[in-house]
Amino acid sequence: MAVHKPAKIQDVAQRAGVSISTISNALNGRTARMSTDTLARIEATIAELDFRPNRAARQLKTGHNPILGLLVPSIANPAFGMLAREVEIAAQEQYGYRVMLGNTHRSQEKEASFFDDLLAHGVRGVIVCSSLVDQYHLDTAVARGLVVVSYDRRATPGQAPPVDHVSMDNFRAGELAARHLIEHGHERLAFATPSGRTMSRSDKIAGFLAAARAAGLAKSARTLEGKSRMAFGDSEMADLGRALAVGIAADRKRPSGIVAVNDMLAIGLLAGLRDCGLRVPEDVSIVGIDDLFLSALCRPALTSIRSPLPEIARKMVERVIARLADPKVPTEEFLFQPELVARETVTRRACTPSPETRSLRKG
Repeated sequence: MAVHKPAKIQDVAQRAGVSISTISNALNGRTARMSTDTLARIEATIAELDFRPNRAARQLKTGHNPILGLLVPSIANPAFGMLAREVEIAAQEQYGYRVMLGNTHRSQEKEASFFDDLLAHGVRGVIVCSSLVDQYHLDTAVARGLVVVSYDRRATPGQAPPVDHVSMDNFRAGELAARHLIEHGHERLAFATPSGRTMSRSDKIAGFLAAARAAGLAKSARTLEGKSRMAFGDSEMADLGRALAVGIAADRKRPSGIVAVNDMLAIGLLAGLRDCGLRVPEDVSIVGIDDLFLSALCRPALTSIRSPLPEIARKMVERVIARLADPKVPTEEFLFQPELVARETVTRRACTPSPETRSLRKG
């Protein structure tokens, strides 16, 4: 029985009609000056020959592994599982990189420890999802040779950051959610969130309050905060929503429309309000933020704000690879726009709207 010999880089170069250095550039993401046709031919040849580069040899030669780090607060929140999936697809399919995942619980100490581990394993690119207000510890990581992309927060105004920032427009997300409730006649509004404030949560709340002010509802709009066991509650969102529902049900002036900081907290609210004998959307309307795949499976199906996650993931991976290939590429900030996905958890409120609300609906 004949033994199939694994293809070598020389075989790929010969079959594709290019030099070995061109194949090496393609494998390491240095494709900026490569024509689309050449890159497509190389990728097709790699697939045809089932070429698998020797990763140990590549690390010895280049000093780094074709692996990207991805640090998320907690994979217990399905939103970060969805993000990890999209990042992995972009990294593997476009650049041949694998992804190493870590849970940080939004701790600077844990993030810094992960940076040590990544560098020790020859990993030189990392995507960090924390949105903490203070990100000065990233400066140290960059100084040690890591290429860092920060996800889900804006760059700090007035600073020249050493990292890229890629995010959904969280202010717009909060604003869209509140406007949807206002357009359906809701005047007693609330924003439900864990007590730990990140930049992205603060931006969502600011957008929510801006929409309420524009409709003349600033006095009746409020924030409902749930206290979590951990500082930011990323792994406790559904439980927090359920706990908040108890207080909402007991409130004689309870809000008729609620924006949840994310879908998991919204799903917890749905369950908790049902346990308390309240109906969604007849008694309380709810809008989430994330548009998890679970949201369409809820009963009633959850209205939510969708983030363009595949596009965001591709941009983050692209930025890491580009700056690994050329450290002189300047850092940038990228903001992606969300969209409303209307389902079944918002209904029209039978009430007499204020003049400002009527004006907003007409606009």
